[in-house]
Amino acid sequence: MRPTYSLTILSLLLLLFPFVSTFNICPTHDHHRHPTGLNSNFQDLAKSITGSFDRLPKTASKLTPSNIKPALEDIRSAMIKSDVNLKVVDELLSGVSKKCVGQEIVGDVTGSQYFVKIMYDELTTMMGGTKDDTENTASPAQRISYNPKGVTTLVMAGLQGAGKTTFCAKLAKYLTVNEVDYDAVEAMEEEERKSTLSTRLPKSERKVLIAACDVYRPAAREQLVLMAGKAGVTVYEEAEDEKGDAVKIATAAKTFADANGYDTLIVDTAGRQVVDENLMNELRDINKALKPDEILLVVDSMTGQAAASVTAAFDAAVGITGAILTKTDGDSKGGAAVSINGVSGRPIKFMGTGEKVDDITPFFPKRMASRILGMGDIVSLVEKASAEVSDAEAEAMAKKMEEGNFDFDDFLSQSKMVSKMGSFAGVAKMIPGMGGQIDDKMLRKAEVRLKKSEAMINSMTKNERKKPELLLTDKSARSRLDRIAKGSGNDYIDAVNFTSEFQKMKTMMSRMQKQMGGEQAMEAMGTGDTEAMAAGVGNRSMRRAAKKNKKSGRGGGGGFG
Repeated sequence: MRPTYSLTILSLLLLLFPFVSTFNICPTHDHHRHPTGLNSNFQDLAKSITGSFDRLPKTASKLTPSNIKPALEDIRSAMIKSDVNLKVVDELLSGVSKKCVGQEIVGDVTGSQYFVKIMYDELTTMMGGTKDDTENTASPAQRISYNPKGVTTLVMAGLQGAGKTTFCAKLAKYLTVNEVDYDAVEAMEEEERKSTLSTRLPKSERKVLIAACDVYRPAAREQLVLMAGKAGVTVYEEAEDEKGDAVKIATAAKTFADANGYDTLIVDTAGRQVVDENLMNELRDINKALKPDEILLVVDSMTGQAAASVTAAFDAAVGITGAILTKTDGDSKGGAAVSINGVSGRPIKFMGTGEKVDDITPFFPKRMASRILGMGDIVSLVEKASAEVSDAEAEAMAKKMEEGNFDFDDFLSQSKMVSKMGSFAGVAKMIPGMGGQIDDKMLRKAEVRLKKSEAMINSMTKNERKKPELLLTDKSARSRLDRIAKGSGNDYIDAVNFTSEFQKMKTMMSRMQKQMGGEQAMEAMGTGDTEAMAAGVGNRSMRRAAKKNKKSGRGGGGGFG
């Protein structure tokens, strides 16, 4: 992770943190104890699993069957409730138990921490990950094949309603714009390869054609053309004698792709309400004609462990190479993500995270395991930020933070960056430990306060935005704040509080950068440990105040606005 992006995320966290402290949340020192309180498809599962860690031994010198049994029982119950396949649950917990039992606890590591590490490793493996996986690149099993000798052909299969047609366009856009060129990555120096964000790695930039082979569902082709247009890719225009025949359309589309310089063909096939022989026969005929490089099954995450059963059925019938998990932004319980690889032996390659053509992300087992265990996903957060901030902007922000020159325009730009990255809740849930400190009601209040702060900045003059001291120490500060408050529809005290909190945030940014460094500051912010932040910046009064708050159990002070 580049230091400049660490600092960009640090400023983002500091932007969020005062809103959290508004609600007098007492900081957590063991983020495993505080499950996410945000709407996500793994909310209930993460909440139950992280809650079970409280039942693990804190001072035992060795993990035994008896002292880990309560936690294992809670986790088993939570997974079954979240619709994880029973066979997968038992296999997962058996692996955890075998690796934990008999292990001596030495040094500063607690039994709880050791258990969580084993749980993380086993969960990662169950979802198709390996110990060699890196944080910024997909493992070979998760990548989309590329055929250097001809047109790479991807056949998309699935039941009706899973989102298959929409995902064809999403995948086409991803392969065209965002897919990493792994051959180029392999040629990079190891240190550069590991430290470069996936959003900054070389891209393959494929030329993609889509074939509309769902000849049964009304307006299926029209839907595909509409979505493909948004993705900036072409849908093959079938000839009159090909219409109504999926095999003819697919075969002709591949010939057309080969003749017109396309390197990848995505074939959208028909779906059914249930797995039936007619569906499988048509898929077999298409596969026989095309000899595809990949057969990808699109499954609805809302169906829970049934998605794993569907995956296994399709694999047995036509031999799929991987699964696509859609609607992960909905209210599914997480059973599909945990179960699919364990039941079918086939990896999940991508997730659909929304309705737009850009709402697609590679499936990283390590990152997913981290989310399920309530540990956030800082890597994905950094990638989201890097998609909105250029390297030059990140460098400039790092310099301004170090020099203490962060102004109201910078605050506004960081606020807009959060908005572009997704919902306030979506950003917050990726921060390790943050989810346990805030819930939906708090986030809604935080969003209101953020909008009030933006309104006050928009009521400032250009000079006031660039020179915060005009609103803090200048003799005209009171009249300026009064004008700003009235111009933004707020009270005078709102403007005073906002500028006061802004100055505190600005000071903390500079101290963290100079004395802790970006990575350590991120770690302190990520765990929600305000005492660690205060102690780390070397300010005696802050350390004393932090220690006093820790003893009394008080949280932070006021927030912006």
